[in-house]
Amino acid sequence: MEEIRMTAEIRTDYDCEVIGLPAQMWAECLLHINNSDDLHLEIIAEKSPVIHIVMGDVQWKGTLTGLKALLASGR
Repeated sequence: MEEIRMTAEIRTDYDCEVIGLPAQMWAECLLHINNSDDLHLEIIAEKSPVIHIVMGDVQWKGTLTGLKALLASGR
């Protein structure tokens, strides 16, 4: 059996919860918002994790370290 490198948790305000979903190399989340907008998040668990965020025509792809730096620079 392959090593579990990350786990996922999903919660909503309708008291729905799923925890401990195992992943070895990648995981993704797709949220449909207002029946028209989507938010797609993909994580690849490499030595330097890769994050891919897509919101309609706008997207960003980089490392977890790069995302932290991007968010910190917006303060």
